[in-house]
Amino acid sequence: MTAILVVAVIAALWVLAYHRAAAPVWTLAAAAGLVLITYLTVWPASMLVTVWILFLLGALLLNPTPVRRILVSRALLNVFRRILPAVSQTEREALEAGTVWWDGDLFSGRPDWRKLLSYPKPTLSAEERAFLDGPVETLCGMLDDWEITHERCDLPQHVWQFIKEHGFLGMIIPKQYAGLGFSALAHSAVIMKLTTRSGTAAVSVMVPNSLGPAELLLHYGTQEQKDYYLPRLAKGLEMPCFALTSPEAGSDAGNIPDFGVVCRGEWQGRTGVLGMRLTWEKRYITLGPIATLLGLAFRLYDPDHLIGPRDDLGITLALIPTRTPGVQIGRRHLPLNAVFMNGPNWGRDVFVPMEYVIGGVDYVGQGWKMLMNCLAAGRSISLPASSVGMAKLSTRATGAYGRVRQQFNLPIGRFEGVEEALARIAGNLYIMDAARVMTAGAVDLGEKPSVVSAIVKYHLTERGRQVINDAMDVHGGKGICLGPSNYLGRAYQQTPIAITVEGANILTRSMIIFGQGAIRGHPFVLREINAVAEPDASAALKSFDAAFFGHVAFVVSNKARAFWMGLTRARFVAAPGDAQTSRYFQQLTRLSSAFAYVADVAMFVLGGSLKRRERLSARLGDILSELYLASSALKRFEDDGCPAEDLPLLHWSMQDALSRTEGAFYGLFENLPGRFLPWVLRLIVFPWGREFRPPRDRLGHQVCAIALNPGAARDRLTAGMFISTDENDPIATLEAALVAVIAAEPIEQKIRTARKTSTLASASHEHDLASAVAQGIISKGELELVQHARALRRKAIMVDDFPKDLGKTEIYQTTQPVSFEGLKVQNINAKEESRGAKQS
Repeated sequence: MTAILVVAVIAALWVLAYHRAAAPVWTLAAAAGLVLITYLTVWPASMLVTVWILFLLGALLLNPTPVRRILVSRALLNVFRRILPAVSQTEREALEAGTVWWDGDLFSGRPDWRKLLSYPKPTLSAEERAFLDGPVETLCGMLDDWEITHERCDLPQHVWQFIKEHGFLGMIIPKQYAGLGFSALAHSAVIMKLTTRSGTAAVSVMVPNSLGPAELLLHYGTQEQKDYYLPRLAKGLEMPCFALTSPEAGSDAGNIPDFGVVCRGEWQGRTGVLGMRLTWEKRYITLGPIATLLGLAFRLYDPDHLIGPRDDLGITLALIPTRTPGVQIGRRHLPLNAVFMNGPNWGRDVFVPMEYVIGGVDYVGQGWKMLMNCLAAGRSISLPASSVGMAKLSTRATGAYGRVRQQFNLPIGRFEGVEEALARIAGNLYIMDAARVMTAGAVDLGEKPSVVSAIVKYHLTERGRQVINDAMDVHGGKGICLGPSNYLGRAYQQTPIAITVEGANILTRSMIIFGQGAIRGHPFVLREINAVAEPDASAALKSFDAAFFGHVAFVVSNKARAFWMGLTRARFVAAPGDAQTSRYFQQLTRLSSAFAYVADVAMFVLGGSLKRRERLSARLGDILSELYLASSALKRFEDDGCPAEDLPLLHWSMQDALSRTEGAFYGLFENLPGRFLPWVLRLIVFPWGREFRPPRDRLGHQVCAIALNPGAARDRLTAGMFISTDENDPIATLEAALVAVIAAEPIEQKIRTARKTSTLASASHEHDLASAVAQGIISKGELELVQHARALRRKAIMVDDFPKDLGKTEIYQTTQPVSFEGLKVQNINAKEESRGAKQS
């Protein structure tokens, strides 16, 4: 009988771990088993009574019955109402914004990999591909970033005109309103490609297609507003901006001091017009200095109750033509030498009619919800795309430079220290681009993934920052000397902009990703909060009972799963994939269960204080984020047809993500209160200790080889970036130099070997070549290859210089080989006129 009981306990644990929804069925089965034991056992009566009491208590707790609700759930509901902090209206609107997507699967502890892999691979339509290959390619060719950022401090007028005429400002506007009607993936691809050429152009195009008037009108505008404004925005007849940030309200945008008062006033010769008198002060408004249409966020009051019974109507959004009397457009900011138009605006007691409210009177006071819903989609696209674009430029350029640039007769990319940086650059790009594409695909499926948008905004901009830092380290002096030949300097300067905007990264990591994800992504927490707030006592009790005990079963199940998969290292978990990927799927399933369990424990132990323990919340957010990024890498590899050449990139990305995930777990354990709880959690999640190590040097060497060598893997990794065909373009020069240097490497090796054997005694490289031809070491054809490669190498590594006072207009660059060995210096200077000083 004891053996039967042990088997029953093991079966119960298995049920808890894998079949928590089958509690009623297993309760009946357990009851039948106990009846059988009662009749057959020789146990003392007192033991049988104890077992039956425990069984009845378990049955009471596991099954939703009126008895449980009355005896247990009612008291618990009252306790929750006392201890749960009140949720403000703005917090509730933020929590309810957007949708739950793959983040919900990761929070469940049971990610459905087959569902993720069954989503169609995000692809561009033929029309979208033609736009990228046509107008976008043409626009990139028109852009000279040095001219834009140093000389003009703006896009040239003909570039602005091209952008407007070809619909760049209306990519998200449907065709019925004269827009392009592009997908989120196409929007992302356009911004990414433009970023590889000019950050100013990319930002100028992304803002009208992100959170702004067009997006808000599409979702909330009246039909009259849509019919009038959307075609004008799509054609570039209106230049939009959206003003949210105030000097006193940055991250805390919900407490904006800008306000309006409902009143009646005079408008265009008519008196008694129902409207608002607005007072505001905004800053950091992109496109603000040249905007013709101002989107404005403010808090609206109605003291005379002209449109309703409430005094404080809440945050409201309006569209105001900048020619409206009283609207003041300020000068411009200069954010880290980025010259996209950005500046302040303000107004005092500016009267506008009520029809300027986006959506009309029906949407008065709904502004925060409108912003949160639009931000959920917009933040998923633009900033991740620009970060990936910068990373693609850095990867392709740094890989080529690492092969072209030589020291000690060796390409610098062959040095292990440089290999380490190159591996990080390429590995980070692979997982960044995977997350970009998968998230854009989710938006195209109809999702508005609010938590995921925060994940990709934070992690892609942060990984992008690491990429550009590594790229600058590899380039050394070439990277820090600004000028027409520098293709990284402006991107490096402007990286903090993406870190700062649309939710500063510190705030996003420490408060939003887990703070919002714990409620939206968790299968029970939001249901419990809603039950506590439910005014109907009967409905509240029933909802709370189901949510709370479902939550309890969820915690116990994930605890059992996490411990079991930790003990077995997840080797018995059913997972898709092949020999290269199945273990990754298994480990991510294991870590998902561990995350769900640990998150619940942290919320239970810390309660409302977890909201203030931002570093703990940030580490929980890091775990969720790395699970998402790793999922996207696996999805990308499967969608691409599992190319063997990309395996080093996949392995690097997955090992890096798993290592970061484990590090976040341990960081959490080490900072939870007490000693016993962290020890128990560590034992359950990692019973064998640390398991996931960062990518090893050998793997890094393989990843570096992809960046250093032209080929299909390198082209896939950097697909979608702009590469000029102009031979004087610095990236085109670098690409040509890469091909030429690789072709000349065997010939250069012949010459070095001859020099070592004293066959060539000259100390001069030029004399080496002449002697090598004369002695038959190399042919005349090989001589031409070497000379061509050396000339391109020289051109690729040179930097720009300026007059001493930097006030003159000449720019000099040495572009031809120079001998430093006593021979005549052959110096050809390229001189170009600059308009910057005059315009300044």
